[in-house]
Amino acid sequence: MSVPLAAKLRAAGCVFAEDEAALLEAAASGAELDRLVRRRIAGEPLEHLLGQVRFDGLEVRVAPGLFVPRRRSEALVHAVVRGLRPGAVVVDLCCGCGAIGSAIARRAPVELHAADIDPAATACAVANLAGAGTVHTGDLFDALPEALRGRVDVVVANTPYVPTGEIAALPPEARDHEPRIALDGGTDGLDPARRIAGEAPRWLAPGGRVLIETSTDQAPALAAAFERAGLTPTTGHDAERDATWVEGALRDG
Repeated sequence: MSVPLAAKLRAAGCVFAEDEAALLEAAASGAELDRLVRRRIAGEPLEHLLGQVRFDGLEVRVAPGLFVPRRRSEALVHAVVRGLRPGAVVVDLCCGCGAIGSAIARRAPVELHAADIDPAATACAVANLAGAGTVHTGDLFDALPEALRGRVDVVVANTPYVPTGEIAALPPEARDHEPRIALDGGTDGLDPARRIAGEAPRWLAPGGRVLIETSTDQAPALAAAFERAGLTPTTGHDAERDATWVEGALRDG
């Protein structure tokens, strides 16, 4: 590892400068390495430069300009697979590059469907989910085939949940290099999550579940939206990953 390179990255504000230097030096050398370093110092996410992100033990492809999966979303994967029956139908909405779905399929034998409104995201998801699931492009449940209605055992979603007014305060890596559509959740950050909660019961099989990542502050409002939709909510926390989600179970009748 180049000490000068780590020093350059640290001076640019990279918290894990030594680790990043090692990864960049493993990915390129010479003029190409210099180019990547300049882009990193200018604020591009490391994952975009490397073309991949480590997620739940997988190397997941992520293209420049796409949302970079966060480690906290691994908590959703583990919450989904607990108690999942073999062959269960799982739908990953707002799938982005398909990291959550890929990790679920690695851990459990499921019928996986993933959907996102962004064609660039679903193109990346197709590569990541090759042989593991089917990818659809469209707006939330509108993307799914009608044949899935009433058959889905689990809906999982890392929806955009940053309030519109807080987008400008995000770190430049997110604000300037990830698509706004993957970040902006509306006035209170819960617009897409409320839509999923409201529409999910028409797609769920008996006993089906919905799990949506959120913030600790937003969790009570999201739980209330689940209640209104006829879902029995519980809130989950993963302290190690600093993750919060709300899970809703379809009530009988």
